[in-house]
Amino acid sequence: MKFKCFLALTVICLGFLSRLAAKTIITICIMASVLALAGCQKNTSESGNTPATNNMTPNSAPAAGTNKVTISEGQDNFTLDNGTVTAKISKRSGDLLSLKYKNLEMLDNVDQHQPAYWSHNAAQGQQIIPRITIDPKSNGGERGEVSVKGISGGQRMGSGPGGSVVADIEIRYSLGRDDSGIYTYSIFTHPTNYPGTSVGEARFCAKLNDNVFDWMTVDSNRNMEMISTYDWDHGTQMNMKETRLMNSGLYKGMVEHKYDYAANQFDVRAWGWSSSKDNVGIWFINPSTEYLSGGPTKVELSAHRDATFNTNALDAPAPPCLLNYWRGSHYGGSICNVAATDDWTKVIGPFLIYCNSGDSHDSMWKDALRHVQVEASAWPYDWVEGVDYPHKAERATVSGTIVFNDPQAPGLNISNLLVGLTAPDYAPASVFRGFGGGRRFGRGGFGGSGFGLAGGGEDEATTTNQNNSFAARTNGNFNSSARFGGSFTNQYARFGTNGFRGRFPFGFGLPRIVDWQVDAKNYEFWVRADVNGNFTIPNVRPGQYTLHAIADGVLGEFAMSNVTMTAGQNLKLSSLNWQPVRYGKQLWDIGVPNRTAEEFFDGNDYYHWGWYLQYPKLFPDDVNYTIGKSDFHKDWFFEQVPHNEDPDNANALRPGRSTAWSIAFDLPQAPSGKATLRVAICGVGTRELTVSVNDQPAGTITGLLYNATINRDGIGGSWGEHDVTFDASLMRAGTNVIKLTIPEGGLTSGIMYDYLRLELNSSAALASAKQ
Repeated sequence: MKFKCFLALTVICLGFLSRLAAKTIITICIMASVLALAGCQKNTSESGNTPATNNMTPNSAPAAGTNKVTISEGQDNFTLDNGTVTAKISKRSGDLLSLKYKNLEMLDNVDQHQPAYWSHNAAQGQQIIPRITIDPKSNGGERGEVSVKGISGGQRMGSGPGGSVVADIEIRYSLGRDDSGIYTYSIFTHPTNYPGTSVGEARFCAKLNDNVFDWMTVDSNRNMEMISTYDWDHGTQMNMKETRLMNSGLYKGMVEHKYDYAANQFDVRAWGWSSSKDNVGIWFINPSTEYLSGGPTKVELSAHRDATFNTNALDAPAPPCLLNYWRGSHYGGSICNVAATDDWTKVIGPFLIYCNSGDSHDSMWKDALRHVQVEASAWPYDWVEGVDYPHKAERATVSGTIVFNDPQAPGLNISNLLVGLTAPDYAPASVFRGFGGGRRFGRGGFGGSGFGLAGGGEDEATTTNQNNSFAARTNGNFNSSARFGGSFTNQYARFGTNGFRGRFPFGFGLPRIVDWQVDAKNYEFWVRADVNGNFTIPNVRPGQYTLHAIADGVLGEFAMSNVTMTAGQNLKLSSLNWQPVRYGKQLWDIGVPNRTAEEFFDGNDYYHWGWYLQYPKLFPDDVNYTIGKSDFHKDWFFEQVPHNEDPDNANALRPGRSTAWSIAFDLPQAPSGKATLRVAICGVGTRELTVSVNDQPAGTITGLLYNATINRDGIGGSWGEHDVTFDASLMRAGTNVIKLTIPEGGLTSGIMYDYLRLELNSSAALASAKQ
């Protein structure tokens, strides 16, 4: 089990360390904390690490399948029961009020008025319709299902971080005879007689029984005993409201940050909490990702303690929490805007809230992982009826082979080839939100009062880093009247130097083109191809799509438009030739194009608060990289951030100086023609990146999409390629130096690189009108 951060070192022995590996820092952190705190350690009951006494233990339940499903109905609630699982659902909102597994309550239904809920529920409907959609009396007790539907009538529905939406909302829960958990799904319906609308941050959230659950599992790196409620309530806030220095408990001296547990939604299909005392677990299982936003690279919050903010109460509840985001709002966010003319519906789920028991945390986790395959093989579920949810016979399959063809890399072995069908790129509808003056593009969006901090996707951006001003953390004030230049041309997510070209052509204050990375309105269907490039995408809803492919080792993406899928179709494509874009001969590259920064120094250990404080200790003279001699695994840090020069800035509230990274390389002769520095970026907290060649200006990358990946301790958010084209005569025979400079600013206002490549076209003349 990995410890989560290094703040003990930062706080107790700030300034003591120089260039040390992360694991060494962590070890010294622990030793320093122990020595400094000897003799004054809190006792176990005070620290809250021993769970409070809970007299409820899981009683033995009937063997699976021996009890029929029943539904009982009261004035306010439905109750579904199969002898192992009992679920109580509100007939007004569709909230899950209670979930018992073998008679043990799994939810916090004592301190929480919404123990488990969809962020947009039925409670505000002009008409609320609760009903039984599958009556177990009609099928011998094999399955029961209930529905709570709110009719909008053109008025707003829902509240919370994601705001409200003008749409009818139906929430369903389904329980089968042998199910060790309950399925839930939500249906949004927007008819054409409703006004235009947008869906903000949207997810299902479960707040768990704090007397039961103490161990959280996201993946093999985040599989650990967690802080207690006591620890959080007695912590000290750092540079963001979501971060607190622990002053008690197992992680005393370290910083807790809920974003340290964010996960890739395509790869992490089962995550949850388990109990050391009661030997039970509760897990969210996504059988498919077709209803989630952002495709196979989307990272979102998954699990953490439900941290309380803006309170000094030492007894505030902070129960274990599970989240399943379908309209992601972090790491670049996503967009779900619906025009008044749209006849739109989307079915989110069903997904499974799975309960199990076992003799260890790992055994319960492995059981949940095995169950992912069970659910995936059953998808689409044949028991879903009455909504826009095609069954298997009504869906289609497409297969083919991606053939990689790059004359400059004939022997390249690509890996992690991901192939998907998505909606064609589109411009989002302009939606009147009724506040802020004018039209906006969703909560935290565009137009009206200007540019949302997170590019229309980051719903919480206005409160993240709340103790830093926006100007301080992003190197200055944005110009909301800025506009892009160039044309919306190719499929490779390219950007111009002093303008915008490609996937995100919005500038500050403009709408952007929505592509698969940020689409939450439509369905997406992705698979991982085999090592030979063969892929099969099953269970595709009928419709018209663009086929995309991305792979580790290849800059850019493959795209083929106008792929039409019909019900029951088995479409077999011929071999698809993927020849990546090149602008000249490759002179050198740094990193691996994989849409993350994980291959760079400490990029494999990114999920900790405060790396921006460690950077100046690890690289006191900043990064000075020499092509042919340096190793990007060791000599290129995974994030370029303003350089902290204040030894007392332990909470990272004060800004750092401008940071310049240099790349030295030799050329045998003075070049001519046009050079292109291709910069793939996966994390943005700054407004610009300046490029110089041999101390001469070469260009400035502007119009960057803020995605909060650095301050949210990520390794990759919304991705884009930015090209700086310059006259090759700026280079010379012998040693050359390219410098990449970010302005001074807040310590998280930097850049996270995916990959860099310099290309030279000796026969091309540089156009004087544009770069």
